[in-house]
Amino acid sequence: MSVVESGRVGQLTPHHAERVDLPGRHGPIAALRTPGAADATVLLVPGYTGSKEDFAPLLDPIAAAGLRAVAIDLPGQYESPGPDDESAYLPGPLGEEVAELVGTFDGPVVLLGHSYGGLVARGAVLAGAPIAGLTLLDSGPRHLPRGMRWDALSIGEPLLRADGLAAAYVEREKVSARFPVWALLPAELKDFFRARFLASAPAALLGMAQGLRTEPDRVDALAEALAGRPRLVAAGENDDAWHVPEQREMARRLDAPFALVPGAAHSPNIENPAGLLEVLLPAWRSWR
Repeated sequence: MSVVESGRVGQLTPHHAERVDLPGRHGPIAALRTPGAADATVLLVPGYTGSKEDFAPLLDPIAAAGLRAVAIDLPGQYESPGPDDESAYLPGPLGEEVAELVGTFDGPVVLLGHSYGGLVARGAVLAGAPIAGLTLLDSGPRHLPRGMRWDALSIGEPLLRADGLAAAYVEREKVSARFPVWALLPAELKDFFRARFLASAPAALLGMAQGLRTEPDRVDALAEALAGRPRLVAAGENDDAWHVPEQREMARRLDAPFALVPGAAHSPNIENPAGLLEVLLPAWRSWR
């Protein structure tokens, strides 16, 4: 059952996590953190134009499983400040910042990166993040393949540079309207998407878009850097960003289990959170 069908509202799903600020190079990193004692922390890293709210449906269930969930806005996203240097938002530099953040937590940390956040999570591991395990969700071994999402980036960049965030968002809404589910979304959720995009740093949107078009394949280096630590690759069965066979092959190269989430495309965390949790929680329990 989808988020829309179940009456839940995706990123606006109610939860018990508290809004906190975590230490970052360029100012506080905005986060949602579940309360209470926990055996380990799950650090949730969002994708391009995303935010901590992308994990709202997962927060309470993760906490109920005995884990602390911490979902963040990457620097330059939504409520986290970031620098004006576009190159600071490539997967490598952002990965270094996430690695520093991982080092501030007590106890084991499991790292999950969704979409572009998966490339950033990979960068964190390559930067030496002391994680207990890695999950890559609807991410790929390299830059986006050619397709509608690639084309949207190419269209949006000159608009953003010439006319600013508002003009770029109008074009983004046109792309979103091509997906039938867009018409089903509540007005309050569409308002949130717009407010989040307009609050983002233009340099972050431009730099991450560059990363999505240019990031090389670093899977072999990641496999070596993980050094026997557990890992998992998961994807929505209808992912329309990175092709599912490409993600399955990435899992093989990482010697990682690969799982498909039914009834989901590129964002199982929103489209089928219950199905995603059926994949994640047993794996994470086994890692403990």
